[in-house]
Amino acid sequence: MTADIDDSAVDKDLDVSTANTMRERANESRLKLWLLLKANRLLVTAGLAIAFFIVFVIGVTELPPPLVPQLNNSDTIDTLFSTMISAVITGVTLVVTISQLVLSQENGPLGEQRQRMEDSMDFRDYTEELVGSPSPADPSAFLRNIIDVSQDRAEAIRDGFDDIESDQLRWEIDQFTQSVIGNSETVRDQLQGGTFGNFDVVFAALNYNYGWKIFQVERLLNDHEADLGERENELLNELKTALSMFGPAREHVKTLYFEWALTSLSQLILYAAVPALAVAGIMMVIGEAGTFPGSTLGIENIALLVGASLTITLLPFLLLVSYISRIVTLAKRTLAIEPLILRESQR
Repeated sequence: MTADIDDSAVDKDLDVSTANTMRERANESRLKLWLLLKANRLLVTAGLAIAFFIVFVIGVTELPPPLVPQLNNSDTIDTLFSTMISAVITGVTLVVTISQLVLSQENGPLGEQRQRMEDSMDFRDYTEELVGSPSPADPSAFLRNIIDVSQDRAEAIRDGFDDIESDQLRWEIDQFTQSVIGNSETVRDQLQGGTFGNFDVVFAALNYNYGWKIFQVERLLNDHEADLGERENELLNELKTALSMFGPAREHVKTLYFEWALTSLSQLILYAAVPALAVAGIMMVIGEAGTFPGSTLGIENIALLVGASLTITLLPFLLLVSYISRIVTLAKRTLAIEPLILRESQR
C-alpha cells in the first residue's frame, strides 16, 4: 500500500502504531517485569528468603556495634521468637480471612448463580457469532480466537483501502494495520500452549494493547470521515467490535486468575505457617549461645542459627510479598478496561 503514497503529503509525526509487548510500551527493565510478573512465585520467595538470611547474618556480625553478643542472651532470642509466633498467627489469620472475603463473591443463592451462568453463556454466544465457531473451553484458545478475528479484520482493512485517495489516510491505515497484525502474531505465539494456572495466559494477554487500537479506530473514523466510504466505515467498525470483545474476555480471565492466585496463596501460607511456628517454638526453648558454641567460616554459629530460624518463620510473610507484588502490579496495569491510557508509556 505504501508504494504509491506521496511522502511529502504525509504527516509521519503522528503516533499510530504501538509496541508489541508490554515491556516495550512501559519502557521498563526486563528484569523488573520478570521479577514482578513472570518469575515463579516460589522462586521469588526463595530468593527473598536467601537475601534476608544473608543480610541478617552480615548485619549482626559486621555492623558496629556487633549484635552477636546480644544473641548470646537467651532473653533476646525468647523475645524475638515469641514476637514472631504472635506475628505469624495474626498474619496467617488475616491473610486467609481476606482471601475468603475475595472468594466469597463466588458464593450466592441459586438465582444469582443462574444469572452469572446466563451472563457467561451470553458472552460465549456472542463470541461464537464473532469467530464463527464454538468458543473454546481453554482460556488460552478462547483469547487466541478473538485475536485471530482482530487480525483477520485488520488484514481486510489493509487490503480494502487501496481506492482511498488520501495519502495521509492510506499511510495511517498501513501503519495501524501493521501494528495490529504484528501485535496479534506476537501474543498468539505467547498464548500457544499456555497453561492458565502458571500465569502464562494472563501475562500474554497483557501484551495485547487493545485499548490503544480501539482509540485509533475511533480517531480514524472521526479524523477522516470525509474520506471514508460505507465499506471502509464498516471494516473499521468490525475491527473495533473484535477489539472490544478482547477487553471483557481478558478481564474475565484476569479475575479468575486473581481468585486462583489468592487460593494458592492461602494454601501455601497455611503450609508454611506450621513449620514456622514449630521453629519459633523450638528456638524459644533451646536457643542460647551455650547450645550452639563455636563458629563456621568465621561467623558465630548462634548468628547462623538465629538467622536461619528467623528466615523460616518469615516464610509466610515472604510468600505474601511475592504473590501480592504480582497481583497489585497486574491490577495496576489493567485498571481501565476501556480505551484509557493511564500512563503515556503504556501505548
